[in-house]
Amino acid sequence: MKLRRRQFLHLAASAAVLPAVSRIAAAQAYPSKQINIIVPVPPGGLVDLIARALGERLAEVWGQTIIVENKAGGNFQIATAYVAKAGPDGYTLLLAMDAPFVINPHLYTKLTYDPIADFAPITSLVRFELVLAAHPSLPVDNVRDLIALAKKKPLELNYATFGLGSTANLYMKMFESIAGVELAPVHYKGVAPMITDVVAGHVPMMFVTVGQTLPLWKEGKLKVLGVGARERIASFPDIPTFSESGLPGLEANAWFGLYAPKGTAGEIVGKINTETRRIVTAPDFREKVLAQYFGEQMVSSPEEFTRFIKLEYEKWGNVIRAANITIE
Repeated sequence: MKLRRRQFLHLAASAAVLPAVSRIAAAQAYPSKQINIIVPVPPGGLVDLIARALGERLAEVWGQTIIVENKAGGNFQIATAYVAKAGPDGYTLLLAMDAPFVINPHLYTKLTYDPIADFAPITSLVRFELVLAAHPSLPVDNVRDLIALAKKKPLELNYATFGLGSTANLYMKMFESIAGVELAPVHYKGVAPMITDVVAGHVPMMFVTVGQTLPLWKEGKLKVLGVGARERIASFPDIPTFSESGLPGLEANAWFGLYAPKGTAGEIVGKINTETRRIVTAPDFREKVLAQYFGEQMVSSPEEFTRFIKLEYEKWGNVIRAANITIE
């Protein structure tokens, strides 16, 4: 009887160890085939460019083909839902901006994916600071001037956004709330037509990234009223931050992250995280990729990224509820 009991305990212990051994073996073998990085935007945008730069370097390190696949549409839901339903083996990943995870859940009554239950966050990647840019004809020189003018003309000043619920829209809602002013949105179907109309003077102002603003600012086609960073930035050293301009707590940026489907082995998530962090923080990536697009690396552990997502989720939930924005 004692022998049988010992045999039973030995078999039970062995059975418990097998899944762990299997996960470790899978992680050690990973990657052994092609990896697909899905992005929720068309080719050519910042998300796509960062994905391709990262994929190229991961392919060199791992000796495997890495394909960047564009699945645009549905306000980023098509790509996000696709990865949510993919096998949790590390061979289908999502590289996306913040919206699918911290904005869309507050905008839509129903989503085609669960931003929490369906994903394993791997790492945050890069942040792009935003500025409040205006057409030179707008009769203000800084944020304080704009607030004073907006208070004299409630709902008479327009601003451009690339869609209801976009960061360009929501950051302006934050601006309105903190400054105590009311502005009127003009929505576009993308960033390019938004910028085109502000440069043409059809709409006076917008939130836009530093990289998209700088060349137009140098040509005198735009002026910068304020920057959304915590401190003044090198590209516009004489332009105050929003906090300096009397709007404490208003920081405006766009960030990207890397995700795997929920259930992906922690060892595989860790392996992707380690290599991605090494690549993104390397001088070559900073100089040839991030500097070109005026981005800053913000890599993290999976646990740190998960906590960051939660904070961003709560922040945008408060903004969207206060603005009473919903999309059916």
